[in-house]
Amino acid sequence: MQTELSKELGVEHAIFGFTPFPAVAAAISRAGGFGVLGAVRYTDPTDLERDLDWIEANVDGRPYGLDVVMPAKKVEGVSEADVEAMIPAGHRQFVEDTLAKYGVPELAEGEASGWRITGWMEQVARGQLDVAFDYPIRLLANALGSPPADVIRRAHDRGVLVAALAGSARHARKHAEAGIDIVVAQGYEAGGHTGEIASMVLTPEVVDAVGPLPVLAAGGIGSGQQVAAALSLGAQGVWLGSVWLTVTEADMHSPAVTRKLLAAGSGDTVRSRALTGKPARQLRTEWTDAWDDPDGPGTLPMPLQGLLVADAVSRIQKYEVEPLLGTPVGQIVGRMNSERSVQEVFDDLTRGFEHAVDRINRIAGRGEEA
Repeated sequence: MQTELSKELGVEHAIFGFTPFPAVAAAISRAGGFGVLGAVRYTDPTDLERDLDWIEANVDGRPYGLDVVMPAKKVEGVSEADVEAMIPAGHRQFVEDTLAKYGVPELAEGEASGWRITGWMEQVARGQLDVAFDYPIRLLANALGSPPADVIRRAHDRGVLVAALAGSARHARKHAEAGIDIVVAQGYEAGGHTGEIASMVLTPEVVDAVGPLPVLAAGGIGSGQQVAAALSLGAQGVWLGSVWLTVTEADMHSPAVTRKLLAAGSGDTVRSRALTGKPARQLRTEWTDAWDDPDGPGTLPMPLQGLLVADAVSRIQKYEVEPLLGTPVGQIVGRMNSERSVQEVFDDLTRGFEHAVDRINRIAGRGEEA
């Protein structure tokens, strides 16, 4: 599964794996793909430094990258406290009433929320980059549009390629104009923040819009046959995220979440603003239903919603309150029905890819007859 892009980066397979888990990122690179560590949860740069040290020691010299979340436009002089003060009291009461309905205990006195939206704030992302650029990362991806121009220059000065996610051809063109190197065409089926265009439509639209820039296809991909389909649509690789959530190397910290993922079908996700204020595909739960209920107060815009629900999400996760417990994940969750190692996932992807290519060759009359 080699393309011009995978050859440029020195990887065996054109499979880019986004994950919040260092052990998974390293395993993806060792398996011949390109591991990309999600940095949004690293509000303390020393924690990111620790985990990049670990990846560097466990990646066997293979290339890897980092994914950050930072806006292209900077808002000056706004602190987290300023944003917190904008949250209406009625929304805070709705959170407490919903948690009380399901008997969710409080965090212990003095215990801080383990999930904060501060990783979405530009100053935090810049601190992450100050750390990351001291390591031999080969790719910097931004999940919230093109990075600021000075960040793109900084990456290019270090020989680091820059990628940005796009949910439409219009977004992709803006990325190309900003000077990024790779566009990730993320379809409607994807987990996390995603647009409204399905991958089968989006990928060739983006390829046509930004060529000759390389495009990675994302959303709804979890088999070798789907990888082959993405490459046939013009992509130079695939960007996979959800499929790694149930690998044995993943540290989910919640057996209940893993059970729910393994049991879920492809129709058990929803695009909801409940987590961050922007539409994000995630497991459908009674928590997302509460926020999407027209009789409720409705979600707040980003970043207000993320700050509003941070403590609640931590409480739900800590006490594993299953009716409310969820996680961002794509529609490919319907295929994630067993725990496998990263290497086993790669073995399945490569076998499926070979079978798909052989099938197309037979249809085109270039192989043995079926």
